[in-house]
Amino acid sequence: MTWLSLPELADYLETDLRTVRSQLRDARFLAVRRGENNALYADAGQFVVKEGQRVPLPSLRGTIISLRDAGYNDDEAQEWLRRFEPELRDTPLGALIGGHTHAVRRVIAGLAF
Repeated sequence: MTWLSLPELADYLETDLRTVRSQLRDARFLAVRRGENNALYADAGQFVVKEGQRVPLPSLRGTIISLRDAGYNDDEAQEWLRRFEPELRDTPLGALIGGHTHAVRRVIAGLAF
């Protein structure tokens, strides 16, 4: 897992910091506080190349919202996305990248109860 600070993420996405912060506010990706400065960092695995440009994984926004609705905070959601899920036979993030959005959301629906 590669962690990027928000300024590093702006460089990685070839955009400005304002756009990155706006995407974060809109739940396009997750960022968690890390390190001695308690700065926000995002996992680079949440981003894919689409039409030659790095962008947040499109299915991630609805997944983040679903996890929050299920009672997960962003740290817990980040951990869950990277943890192997037997029902998916993959990590949820891997399943999302593989196009299995509905399967991931079904698992989340089960977490809420």
